[in-house]
Amino acid sequence: MAIVTPGKRPGERVAESKVFGKRFIRGKKTGQASLTLTSLIDVMVIMVIFLLMNFSANGEVLYMSKDIKLPDAYHGSMLERAPVISVSADAVTFDGRMILQSADLAKGDVLNVPELEDALREEKRRYEQIHQNDPDHPFRGLVNVQADRRIPFRVIKRVMFACNQSGFGNISFAALSRSTGEGKTVTAQNN
Repeated sequence: MAIVTPGKRPGERVAESKVFGKRFIRGKKTGQASLTLTSLIDVMVIMVIFLLMNFSANGEVLYMSKDIKLPDAYHGSMLERAPVISVSADAVTFDGRMILQSADLAKGDVLNVPELEDALREEKRRYEQIHQNDPDHPFRGLVNVQADRRIPFRVIKRVMFACNQSGFGNISFAALSRSTGEGKTVTAQNN
């Protein structure tokens, strides 16, 4: 008779028991593991719906600068992607490049702004060069003006004049939507 270490093998009654016997049968385990995917699929569907609802195909149309407080508007449409002229209390920028100081615009009497006109003409030339073989994207002369609400009208008037002189006659002004109560940027267009 073989020597058996206590506790390693079950007794005959335990091994043949219907309740405890299944644990001690060696070599008869199945290699399949079951995993319930129903709850995981539910979570994935919820995540996909959430991401689709929050996805913006247009991207950002305009960068909201900290030093510019946009005016409120009750009516308007969403902004389209176009070059952006930002007018703050400190500077006038075109697509992120500083063109000139706002104080220089405020004290001038003539309407033209040569620095801004040159930057706009260069942008128009670049657009026409890129899209010269693409009749689906003609130059529309669209520009977005993002101006602080405290900027005097004579400064905005000079910016608008420079846009028109450079071929950008379709001017959109960025404003915050007041009717919806949200921070969406809308536009009031000047054609």
